[in-house]
Amino acid sequence: MAKITLSKLRHSYYPNPKSPSDYALKEIDLDWKDGGAYALLGPSGCGKSTLLNIISGLLIPSEGRILFDGDDVTELTPDKRNIAQVFQFPVIYDTMTVYDNLAFPLRNRGRSEDVVHQRVTEIAEMLEISDMLQTRAASLSPDNKQKISMGRGLVREDVNVVMFDEPLTVIDPHLKWKLRSKLKELHQRVNATMIYVTHDQTEALTFADQVVVMQAGEVVQIGTPVELFERPAHTFVGHFIGSPGMNVLPCELRNGAAYFGDTAIPLEGAITGSPSGKTEIGVRPEFVSIAAQGLPAKVTKVSDVGKHIVVECQANGQRISAVTHGSAPEKGADVFLNFQQDQTRLYVDGWLATQIQEAAV
Repeated sequence: MAKITLSKLRHSYYPNPKSPSDYALKEIDLDWKDGGAYALLGPSGCGKSTLLNIISGLLIPSEGRILFDGDDVTELTPDKRNIAQVFQFPVIYDTMTVYDNLAFPLRNRGRSEDVVHQRVTEIAEMLEISDMLQTRAASLSPDNKQKISMGRGLVREDVNVVMFDEPLTVIDPHLKWKLRSKLKELHQRVNATMIYVTHDQTEALTFADQVVVMQAGEVVQIGTPVELFERPAHTFVGHFIGSPGMNVLPCELRNGAAYFGDTAIPLEGAITGSPSGKTEIGVRPEFVSIAAQGLPAKVTKVSDVGKHIVVECQANGQRISAVTHGSAPEKGADVFLNFQQDQTRLYVDGWLATQIQEAAV
């Protein structure tokens, strides 16, 4: 297990990058603590797999350094970094038994059969596949094959980090929640440093203690699942995390207040300075309520999703979603919307205004 440090890391697939758009990864500086559970979250093409390949040693970054426990591993090959990786598609030997698949990484490193048996038995019990140990892997279901692939990554006690690259992609939806729960349980039991790459917010938020949200090669926010939901640092985070995503509404700043159309919207804090750029209001649907007075709107859609009802409205040509747990108005009804003030924030050019102010200090 290791603490992982990425220092001034950038990467371009062009031999002579000249502009920021030439970089698949913009500059990244971060630390991952020894034994933590982390996720790289973002849409396809955001750079998360590039970053994973750099950490694993499959790519050498154009700029910057990778440190494991303070030791520079930037130029080291994958086999010298002492890592384990679990891929989208299970990497196992179909002709071997489950036992031999789990034992392979240990036998390949010359460990004694006593150690092999102890670790294989231990990991099989954690994965709940002890009754399959003498079964040939070819006959197993996809979810059990992926369990074996996970087990091969976890069976060694000396790895610096275990990395998961979209490991649940090929798993049936009704089985995904089982493997997500099992993976979280495994981390708590083995306490290894784990990095999980995914485009699925549910997978990232249920697995990780800390999530790195990426867009267009840039880290837009690093935080706990609660922090990402409650205080998005960028409108992209607000859109990408949550279902439905955060309402983002254009606004004008006049006389120290934010106006959506002709309605002044109370924000969580006073507007300081004179923000320049594209200004928007962000508020999650969970903090929008239908009230006796407020912002005039018309209901365009009502969706009962079981645990709550999502009411979609139109106001000033913009769609606004509200989440309610009680009765809901009918489609076509004229309503008033209220935004919970302490959860209503100003964004400038996509970034939370307080983030911009702090960066300028």
